[in-house]
Amino acid sequence: MKYANLGHTGLRVSRICLGCMSYGTPKWRPWVLDEEAAQPFFRRAVELGVTFFDTANMYSDGVSEEVTGRALRKYAKLDEVVLATKVYFPTGSGQNERGLSRKAITQACEASLKRLGVDTIDLYQIHRMDPNTPIEETLSALDQLVRQGKVRYLGASSAYAWQFMRALSVSERNGWARFVSMQNHYNLVYREEEREMLPLCEAEGVGVIPWSPLARGLLAGSRKSLDDKESTTRAGSDTLSPVLYNQPGDWDVVEAVKQVAEARKAPPAQVSLAWLLSKPVVTAPIIGATKPEHLEDAVKAVNLKLTPEEVKALEAPYKPHAVRGL
Repeated sequence: MKYANLGHTGLRVSRICLGCMSYGTPKWRPWVLDEEAAQPFFRRAVELGVTFFDTANMYSDGVSEEVTGRALRKYAKLDEVVLATKVYFPTGSGQNERGLSRKAITQACEASLKRLGVDTIDLYQIHRMDPNTPIEETLSALDQLVRQGKVRYLGASSAYAWQFMRALSVSERNGWARFVSMQNHYNLVYREEEREMLPLCEAEGVGVIPWSPLARGLLAGSRKSLDDKESTTRAGSDTLSPVLYNQPGDWDVVEAVKQVAEARKAPPAQVSLAWLLSKPVVTAPIIGATKPEHLEDAVKAVNLKLTPEEVKALEAPYKPHAVRGL
């Protein structure tokens, strides 16, 4: 494993982040592993040197946080782990059990702390921007959590670059804790973030931790076509993948990955993650793992160096997309 600073902070994280949406209860999504089945993945991740773990309060309706917290207390040294969670999406039917108002954020943080079983959340992220709450209210509430010692660092996820820059500016003008990371939609099939968001993050010293780095399995070689619903359990119930990846040219990118992977004698997932890790602005892709090889391939990608010719071959088939993932 290798490690890096998260943006311009002194916080050190593993260059692979284990996404914990896959762990909780299959009652929420059929491909989610229950606590017993999830345990080996946390144990192996720690053995491989992974110290960065990401979940959210809405994953498995909160059960993911419970499973993640118990597993890390069991297998890891919490002083070394960087534990991240998120707030925004509904966690109940009530009007204040969602969004980024001061009330919603404060309540959600307290609930996450209890479910995770920790006193402080290392990285607390807004899952999306809230169009119904003034950004000043959101940022003030987040800053208060930092000052209270309930949160150490703040992050954001999936926004327009102008929204993110505005948030950074508001925090700076008010002397509030600012976002140190951006968790965005970025992979070989979807590279629109290269236009605005990634240059902004690089200029502002913000760490990038992409979600869906394997395009929901497409770049791992686990699906046979864009509309494949049978190859994996997740493919059969995935309603988001057809919305994110539905251009004919998307499959050309998948084929390019397969060709480079075959020549390298490496799994497509390793090649795809190695491409992301080669981007200086990317700190750590967030990978999901429901099979042992998912985790092993991700960690091996840290030490896979692609040649300029391989990078060119991987990037050549890309066609522009409309903005997706916000």
